[in-house]
Amino acid sequence: MALPALSLSLQFARDLDAGSSAVHRSVLSRHRVTRWLRHALASDGELTVRIVGAAEGQRLNREFRQKDYPTNVLTFDYSAEPLMADIVLCAPVVAREAEEQGKTLEAHYAHLLVHAALHAQGWEHETNAEDAAEMETEEIDILQGLGFANPYLG
Repeated sequence: MALPALSLSLQFARDLDAGSSAVHRSVLSRHRVTRWLRHALASDGELTVRIVGAAEGQRLNREFRQKDYPTNVLTFDYSAEPLMADIVLCAPVVAREAEEQGKTLEAHYAHLLVHAALHAQGWEHETNAEDAAEMETEEIDILQGLGFANPYLG
């Protein structure tokens, strides 16, 4: 079965420090990000993935979710057909979480990108326990297909 087509814009914010930016850029090659996202898509899509620092991550979370702290990932879905969305990942938060959870940075980014792509397609986990379980199962299946372990086992 052919994977959906993906038009990807991959952006790295200027506010990432040079050392951090190099690490995140090496993990988030265009090829990897495209592969992870295409496996999570049910149809063709156009996605922008932006990697930001803490200040931009906090500003976006405050403006759009009324939560005044930087969060790991935000998804802005604009259109279901055709799928169009922006995904914003906060590099310092993702790196800290990966270390705290004993995961590689690559595995954590893959999980968050799959998670965000599912959100962009209408999947939810905050509505009820059944929706959360269904979304987690889908994430686990996609990630295992990509060669990653279950992200919910600690």
